[in-house]
Amino acid sequence: MNLHQFRFVQEAVRQKLNLTETAKVLFTSQPGISKAILELEDELGIEIFARHGKRLKRVTEPGLQVLRSIEVILGEVNNLRRIGEEFSKQDVGTLSIATTHTQARYVLPEPVAQMRRRFPKVHISLHQGTPEQVAQMVIDEVADVGLATESLQGFEALVSLPCYEWQHVAVMPAAHPLARSERLTLDQLVLEPLISYHPSFTGRTRIDEAFAARRLKPMVVLEAIDSDVIKTYVRLGLGIGLVAEMAVRDDPPGGELVSRPVGHLFGRNVARIAFKRGAYLRQFVYAFAETLSDRLSRPLLTRAVAGRGDPDGPGDNYQL
Repeated sequence: MNLHQFRFVQEAVRQKLNLTETAKVLFTSQPGISKAILELEDELGIEIFARHGKRLKRVTEPGLQVLRSIEVILGEVNNLRRIGEEFSKQDVGTLSIATTHTQARYVLPEPVAQMRRRFPKVHISLHQGTPEQVAQMVIDEVADVGLATESLQGFEALVSLPCYEWQHVAVMPAAHPLARSERLTLDQLVLEPLISYHPSFTGRTRIDEAFAARRLKPMVVLEAIDSDVIKTYVRLGLGIGLVAEMAVRDDPPGGELVSRPVGHLFGRNVARIAFKRGAYLRQFVYAFAETLSDRLSRPLLTRAVAGRGDPDGPGDNYQL
């Protein structure tokens, strides 16, 4: 058995058992992949995949155990590569970050700029997606690190730690009647057309839960994943925007829009950073995490990723 066979099996599962797509991703031939998988099955004496003719239909029960072992083996192979790179090329390489639009637009610019100044030979690659996509990119090792508010706690293959807290704000034209209120209520907001995030983004579930707890049905007239888009439609008079506070941090005072904090209505949100369990983190990955939050020290990150636990936090999803 060899690493090529392991990669073929792993990628076949990622491509939903489509060997044509698997061959494209791995830049090889479909017959070659089929042959390599069959040879591995013969050597192991089991079927990893159930078949219908030449097509793969599902992963067998012993195949699931083989997949778990392959994940561990290939994960350690990648760790060996990173160790070699760490000691042969100090401060050189690629830092891949998977994150949501809000984090990429409003949170990461300054930390990324600091990283570029500190590690000028490190190339930084940003991958944007939904929180679920962010988690999967870290699991698939497309990214070294993930940053999002939602979903990162729900994956067994990940270790996630809190970075910082934030709250929502209500954004409205300066001439809007509610702009005179310093402390808004749900009863006021439920009477207004609202513009906010798609339900899977940027703490939107907390907004929905707060209204539901009061048995109120808000008038959400538009949903988006981009805070700037939400603010654009607020300027056009379509409604009051509910956005993350970092989206208004740099807005000039006395402008056409005003914002009011609504954390007292929708609670505080926690942005989390995630790493693949057991991954070997290069020096500049630690440095990036420490740049994001003073809560993230290298000793804490080392213990967390290695799965040795944190004396101040429960399990692998550490709390503030």
